[in-house]
Amino acid sequence: MLMRTDPFRELDRLAQQLVGPGTWSKPSAMPMDAYRDGDEYVVAFDLPGVPADAIDIDVERNMLTVKAERRPVAKADHVQMELSERPLGVFSRQIVLADTLDTERIQADYDAGVLTLRIPIAERAKPRKISVGVGSGHKEISG
Repeated sequence: MLMRTDPFRELDRLAQQLVGPGTWSKPSAMPMDAYRDGDEYVVAFDLPGVPADAIDIDVERNMLTVKAERRPVAKADHVQMELSERPLGVFSRQIVLADTLDTERIQADYDAGVLTLRIPIAERAKPRKISVGVGSGHKEISG
């Protein structure tokens, strides 16, 4: 209901690690969790080391796009890097949202390197009771 499955996602992730950092034209994937919590869907993205102002969230129709950029830490001229394993560059993820979700009321929070999006279920998609009335006679439709 929340996204299309991609059987090659893990293969793409491994290839991205081998190729190198992502760019705006070809971003790397970011890990995420998605689950339902009551009347909303929650999607959490791991973005450690990414400042909040480097995160871009867009919704167009039912396509949610999250992009983030982890930039290199500013270094002084006398600093020599000995080991660099933390990936830098651009990370992106697109999710196809179901029509039953209310994209107008998405909430985004960023804490401890985790971006959490809360997407409420639209009122029209929630189950509701329909009362049955008892009529007191025949009604004719004339036309």
